[in-house]
Amino acid sequence: MVAPRNTAYAEESAEVEVLYANLEKLNRLTKKIQGSLVRLETGGKVVKEAIGPIYSNTQSLQITNTNIDKVNDAIDRLRQPLDAKSREEGILRAGPQSCGLSHYLSAMKRVEKALVDLNTTNLRSNQKAIADFNSLLNTGSGKLQEMLRSELKQHIVPMEPLHYLTKELPFPSIPEDTLSQLSPLCSAIRSASVHGPQRGKGDNPALKIYAEVRGPYITSGLHNLSLASLNTVKRRPTDGPYKQGTNGIGIYSNALEAFIVTEHGIIVQVFTGDQQGLALQATFLSAMGEYSKTLRELNHYIKANLMTDCFLAFEIIEIVTAMSYRIDSKTAELKSLLIEALRPVRETAKSSLSELIEETKRKAGSIPLPPDGGPVSLVEEVMSSLATLTGYSGPLASILTSVGDGNWRSKSSTAGTAPLDVGPDSGTLLSHFILDMIEALMTSLEARGRAFHRSKAILGVFLSNIFCVVDRSIRQSPELARYLGAPDSIARIDTFRKRATSTYLDAWKETSQFLLDVQYTSRSGARPNSGGMVDSSVIVKNLSSKDRDQIKDKFKSFNASFDDMVSRHKTLHMEREVRSVLGRELQAVLEPLYARFYDRYVEIDKGRGKYIKYDKANLSVQLAQLS
Repeated sequence: MVAPRNTAYAEESAEVEVLYANLEKLNRLTKKIQGSLVRLETGGKVVKEAIGPIYSNTQSLQITNTNIDKVNDAIDRLRQPLDAKSREEGILRAGPQSCGLSHYLSAMKRVEKALVDLNTTNLRSNQKAIADFNSLLNTGSGKLQEMLRSELKQHIVPMEPLHYLTKELPFPSIPEDTLSQLSPLCSAIRSASVHGPQRGKGDNPALKIYAEVRGPYITSGLHNLSLASLNTVKRRPTDGPYKQGTNGIGIYSNALEAFIVTEHGIIVQVFTGDQQGLALQATFLSAMGEYSKTLRELNHYIKANLMTDCFLAFEIIEIVTAMSYRIDSKTAELKSLLIEALRPVRETAKSSLSELIEETKRKAGSIPLPPDGGPVSLVEEVMSSLATLTGYSGPLASILTSVGDGNWRSKSSTAGTAPLDVGPDSGTLLSHFILDMIEALMTSLEARGRAFHRSKAILGVFLSNIFCVVDRSIRQSPELARYLGAPDSIARIDTFRKRATSTYLDAWKETSQFLLDVQYTSRSGARPNSGGMVDSSVIVKNLSSKDRDQIKDKFKSFNASFDDMVSRHKTLHMEREVRSVLGRELQAVLEPLYARFYDRYVEIDKGRGKYIKYDKANLSVQLAQLS
């Protein structure tokens, strides 16, 4: 008999059975779901395979539609330039006068834009259209160029620069309202040349037209001043050295500068950027060529007349250099042309320094000398030239500094570029050059005088006259005195005066020799008294008869020689200062000698006047009359 189970265990067993039954249902359900998933996956593959081609075709259709839209847009853009041709052609061929400049310029811009658009398509089919637009643009540019030329020609009425310079008036320009039109006009012409058939050549037709119209107007306005500069340089030889400001180059240069200032003011309003400098250069190409040619011709004349006209070279340097700096402050395009035009004159000015010295020596060595010892005109000419030279201290400063101190003494040193001497300042350099010129003059004339004058009296007077003219010129010229006022300069010039005076006094040595006697101290046993009162009677008494005869002969010879020298002295040509100086110098030498000799031997004549012609007072009067 089965024993009865525990009630609790029975309930748990029932629950387990229920769980097993549920698990069995879940397994059956899972299998059904897995079957459904397999069927779903199989169906998806079928759908994907069916829909894939349809989706691909849809994307292709979308891309095609987009390309079609782009093609339509491109066609529209291509049609726009072609449409512009028919729309703008009538305006451009009619000219700016028909519709007004602003409308015409707008049409030009539209054609340029259309041409740019056509060029960017790079389609071979557009080449004919591009050629048509280029032709149209060229036609429009030609019309604008005609208008520009016409407008410019209305403002080139011939004018006389001298009238405006003398009244200090600005040179005629182009009215502001015209300039306001010329600026967009020139801009449109240049733009058309950039985009049109001439593109890449770098030419600006507007700039060329401006230079072609304004250039000859300026050149013709300056022509008469160029001729005046060449005519005023031709002077008679008797006119002396060139006088500052007497040549027309100053007025010519002022007129050229005024034209440059005026044109620069116009050009900066008409052209832009780098075109301004190019326009200025092109406009003044002919005028600057004429100016340069004029300077070259003046330079030829200066080289042929260097002694009298080298000063014109210095003036030209001063004028052109100052003008170039003033112009450079406004525009730098023409300074180099001015400096290049000045180069031949500057080289001549540099070489003139040594040439002046050499020419002075040549003239001094060949000039005819007056037989009476008078001065020669060359001295005054050279001193006048040196006084004139001091008026050009500005240009001389740079020239002397570039040549170097003393290098002007030979041609070879100025032929090339000398090293810059930064020692002496320009004033000292000019002082040294003037001294070298004076010394070259005086020493050359001295050598010429010694070869020509056999008499020392005439030679001494000749040299003294030279020094007198030099000294007088220095004293009469404040500028020369300023440059030659230093002690070393005075000493160098005064050396010549001393040599001249010494040469003249040498001529009186023979006369002076008769006033010298020999004293024998051994005979008297005591040295003769050199000071105090002299007893002539005692001295004469102690002389031997032979010594007395010698003293008598000395007095006679002195009288003859003195009278002869006085007579010669009076026939010589002396500057007033020279006569006074030489008279005093002679009196200072001869009078003490004669007084001593007279005091010692006056008793030899015993007052009869047989041997002694002059007493001390009479001789002093005679000597004083020589001054």
